Amino acid sequence: MSKQDYYAILGCARDASADDLKKAYRKLAMQLHPDRNPGDKKSEARFKELNEAYDVLKDEQKRAAYDRFGHAAFEQGGPGAGAGGFGQGAGLGDIFDQMFGEFMGGRGRGRGPRQGADIRAGIEIDLAEAFAGTKSQLRVPTRVSCEACAGTGSENKERANDTCTTCGGAGKVRAQQGFFLIERTCPTCAGQGRVVRNPCRICQGTGTVQRERSLQVQVPAGVEDGTRIRLAGEGEAGGPGAPPGDLYVHVSVRAHPIFQRDGANIFCRVPLRMSQAALGAEVEVPAIDGSKARVKIPPGTQTGEQFRLRGKGFSVLRSAARGDMYIQVAVETPQQLTRRQRELLEEFEAEANTRSSPESEGFFAKVKEFFEGGGR
Repeated sequence: MSKQDYYAILGCARDASADDLKKAYRKLAMQLHPDRNPGDKKSEARFKELNEAYDVLKDEQKRAAYDRFGHAAFEQGGPGAGAGGFGQGAGLGDIFDQMFGEFMGGRGRGRGPRQGADIRAGIEIDLAEAFAGTKSQLRVPTRVSCEACAGTGSENKERANDTCTTCGGAGKVRAQQGFFLIERTCPTCAGQGRVVRNPCRICQGTGTVQRERSLQVQVPAGVEDGTRIRLAGEGEAGGPGAPPGDLYVHVSVRAHPIFQRDGANIFCRVPLRMSQAALGAEVEVPAIDGSKARVKIPPGTQTGEQFRLRGKGFSVLRSAARGDMYIQVAVETPQQLTRRQRELLEEFEAEANTRSSPESEGFFAKVKEFFEGGGR
């Protein structure tokens, strides 16, 4: 006899909230409680069904399993395995494996060769290399396929051929912990379900050995600090018959003494003498591509002003486009003056007026008004 739907027992919709389920349960429990229906076998049976249904639906994990697989989610070794596609004898471990296996990556779960692990390495390049792109040599300690056994793990170069006695060929072992079946990769066969009859003396049957590999990494033009480059199949070698993992190279870009980068734009701080800023000048500045550019500084230029050089910025990743370069002016106050320089500056200061320094004169005029107004 098939079981009645748990939601129907509670009289709730499948999208009912936890509070709605609780209210429905309490209402029906008061109606069907054996103390209120002494000797009524039908009410007693319905009360047991009600408790069974609410016990599942009040728990988020149990409810999720029930919503997807129905009653089959809780029938370990019993019939009714058609819901969700489980064979007879399927347990909760199989259900959660199907529900969450994709999110866990699937590695090491179930029978079969174990894929090689992904590895991480880092390289450091300078800003010019990041602009133009570069090739970088990298030495990576990793596990590679054993040459002695051709990666089979067997002395006679045969694949694993004996059924693992620990897991019985399943590739995984289970342990019951209350409601859950905890499942993990078999430690004896590493999830393959079979073991090597004559293990290789070099790799002890694993099919891989520890080595240091030398690789060349192609860094594309326009790469940014912190970029991760994936080299497929360059990670650790897998077990016998399994594919290797991937290598992830993290790129670090060193700070540059002249340029600062912001996306595709380049900023260059150019200090100017006071006389250059006041009279105007033409200065030569370097560009990130190794060329030179001339920038015309107009008379009266102030600290903080910027001048843009179009198309002189950074490479855009995987594109022929380039950003812009910004020249940031910083007016430098002269130091260690000669006697003549001091005399000239004193003469200049004596003849200074509001037109030559309008911002300074305007500020101190406001300061004077502030104090004369009593701080208002």
